[in-house]
Amino acid sequence: MPDTNKPRPFILGLTGSIGMGKSAVAAMFQGLGVPVFDADAAVHALQGPGGALLGAIEAAFPGTTGPAGVDRPKLGAAVFGDADRLKVLEGIVHPVVGAMREGFLAEHADRPLVVFDVPLLFEKGGFETVDAVLVVSAPPEAQRQRVLARPGMTAEKFEQILKLQVPDAEKRERADFVIDTGTSLAETRHAVQALAHRLQAG
Repeated sequence: MPDTNKPRPFILGLTGSIGMGKSAVAAMFQGLGVPVFDADAAVHALQGPGGALLGAIEAAFPGTTGPAGVDRPKLGAAVFGDADRLKVLEGIVHPVVGAMREGFLAEHADRPLVVFDVPLLFEKGGFETVDAVLVVSAPPEAQRQRVLARPGMTAEKFEQILKLQVPDAEKRERADFVIDTGTSLAETRHAVQALAHRLQAG
């Protein structure tokens, strides 16, 4: 019988709007030896060449996959602005990512702290499955500058993405912890170290 009294890791949900520095903060946790489950990376692997979800996605959205995996622009066009089609896609992807996350948790069951890096933690749900939520935030001008520097990004695309995301102010309000990445990298790293130490100390 499984030992139900066995302690499990403290699960910290890491999230933040586009361009807020979430990936940098996730890397800082990893640098401290904290296991980080990257939901986006899991999706990319599942939808990449030979990915486990290609068959189901092709069946639901014909012509959106190929030898290189999912054709992201084609799949994006197939679900864009269509809530029902998006639900179909999420119904294919989310359960498999959830199973991978559970496997990750089991693999690191003896660790005091694990991080679930989930970009749309508030938007798509999942915040109720973590012990605490860390929101990574930065001033709007810093966010805008970072996002518009990305290849292929336009002001219009940026505005569209923002409309689909819970506003930063609301995320901060709902968070258990907030790390401001509008400061220097050294200050951000110090804030990550302090939080990791606090949570691992119990």
